[in-house]
Amino acid sequence: MMTAVQDYVALSKPRIVLLLLVTCYCAMVVANRGLPGLWLSVDTLAGLALTAGGANAVNMWYDRDIDPVMERTRWRPVAQGRIRPERALAAGILGGAAGGLWLCAGAGALAAAIAIAGYLFYVLVYTMWLKRRTPQNIVIGGAAGAFPPLVGWASVTHAVAMAPVLMFLIIFLWTPPHFWALALYKQEDYRRAGIPMMPVVHGVGPTKVQALSYTILLLGASLLLYRTGVVGRWYLVVALGLGLGFIAYAVAQLRETPPADRWARGTFRYSLIYMLALFVAMVANVR
Repeated sequence: MMTAVQDYVALSKPRIVLLLLVTCYCAMVVANRGLPGLWLSVDTLAGLALTAGGANAVNMWYDRDIDPVMERTRWRPVAQGRIRPERALAAGILGGAAGGLWLCAGAGALAAAIAIAGYLFYVLVYTMWLKRRTPQNIVIGGAAGAFPPLVGWASVTHAVAMAPVLMFLIIFLWTPPHFWALALYKQEDYRRAGIPMMPVVHGVGPTKVQALSYTILLLGASLLLYRTGVVGRWYLVVALGLGLGFIAYAVAQLRETPPADRWARGTFRYSLIYMLALFVAMVANVR
């Protein structure tokens, strides 16, 4: 029984969902200029967890043919046959629907609509259309993971403003250098599965150059958030330091000669620290 529960939890990709919930809640705190109400927080985070987890379950259902081929994903419950594909699909659809209804009832129609838009974008645009067709898959598809700050802001204000749009842009620009760093040292996985990730299609060098370009754009977007007036100067200092650190990692990654991948692995780890630290800085220096 416990193993079955663990498999269904794994179906939702809980570590990814947790990062989405962090960015959502940080946006709620910034929008509220302080901690939002307990029940609004619970309703928003629970609804988003259901929609995001549902989208991830549909992703595992759709990728059941390529997940067993990749070392990184072959442990997934559908890939290993521990959950039947039709049950994964049903769980994904029910999770998305339940999350949308929960958000609509507890956080408002706008927050629910944004979350469902993110669900559909991840499932239809990224998973079913872009992922297997273009090396720009993660660039465009990265927008799917950028919806949570919009959900969080809308749940508090019932509106959308420039600040959450910039938070969306920050995550959007962060996604390519984050995933390309992973793809640089996991490219054989993607090659075996036939997924046209940037290093597989265009090579290591061009991928590293584009990753560096995105880290520079990311720094600019993170600093622009200060101009909206929702965060203070300490955020500006932290964002500048984190952004320059990300650029330094991308430069070191660019200079690294294949088959060495130490800096690619380091860049991937730093990118996770970067995202968490940046959103925590927003909360710590909210105005």
